[in-house]
Amino acid sequence: MLLTVGELARRCGLTVRALHHYDAIGLLRPSSRSAAGYRLYGQADVERLHRIQALRQLGLPLADIGAALSGPQRPLAEVVERQIAQIDRQAAEAARLRERLVRLRAQLAAGQSPDLADWLDTLELMTMYEKYFTPEELKTLPLHTDPDVLPEWSALVTAVRAAMERGATPDDPDAQLLALRWMDLVGRGTGDNPAFLMRLRAMNENEPGLRERSGLTPGLERFVEQAMISARLAIFARYLQPHEMERMRAHYGKQMHAWPELIAELRGALADRVPANDPRVQAMARRWMELFRAYAGDDPATHARIREAYAKEPELRSGSAVDDALLGYVREALASSGARH
Repeated sequence: MLLTVGELARRCGLTVRALHHYDAIGLLRPSSRSAAGYRLYGQADVERLHRIQALRQLGLPLADIGAALSGPQRPLAEVVERQIAQIDRQAAEAARLRERLVRLRAQLAAGQSPDLADWLDTLELMTMYEKYFTPEELKTLPLHTDPDVLPEWSALVTAVRAAMERGATPDDPDAQLLALRWMDLVGRGTGDNPAFLMRLRAMNENEPGLRERSGLTPGLERFVEQAMISARLAIFARYLQPHEMERMRAHYGKQMHAWPELIAELRGALADRVPANDPRVQAMARRWMELFRAYAGDDPATHARIREAYAKEPELRSGSAVDDALLGYVREALASSGARH
């Protein structure tokens, strides 16, 4: 079957002028002509045109396409496969852009009206998230999906900065309340996923522009950490004896950055249904007890009072992703290994 230039143009979505240009530059010459001299294109011509269009979609200029087609030809199936991969990438980019616009629409619907600079910052931040989280993870990260979380973070950072500027110390009750709110928002923003918390911390460390926009400076982070420790020590003081509190004040919080990684590993093992008597889980449970004893000491009576505080005071666990299921898993692993707990 042979096609005239008009028929080929109509069937493939090009213009007659474009096909004439391809002929003039030697990129696609018709394999035959009619008795009247009209261009006629056959199957081999259509296959070559497919290659041309595929390479154009991959961004090659016409001159480079001609050079590419003058050498050994890749199998057409391989060319089609590359086209499919390119379309998949474009579709993924379009889907991500749509998600960003949907969130911006939700922000506007909630009465938040960002100016152009805020809008661009939001888009840049969402792109930054994609460097540290997979598309599937982003769907479960409230900090990325919930339009209310980022404004709450911004307001809380502003409140903490104001407290610091007026001379508040981490031991002040208002600073402690802010720190407890902070930990609650950490849990909400990460979906109580400690692995996400570690990735967000890495993002904050590796992206200087993020610190500049968010105001989350190292000094502000230290202030919040110290205020959180003070707030929790004030809670523990309602359950522990004076000599126990002396040890707590000296050691509580020193290993705070070691906990999220351990909790993430244990939650992953629990989600994967790894038995509690598995040696890897037992080793993690022993590490748990090492961190616990670092501030709690070795007295079983002290341990019992601290556990009572954890059981009755939700603010001691906020933002930690520790729940009863995880605690039960740790205890089972310790019992199976014969370790004291």
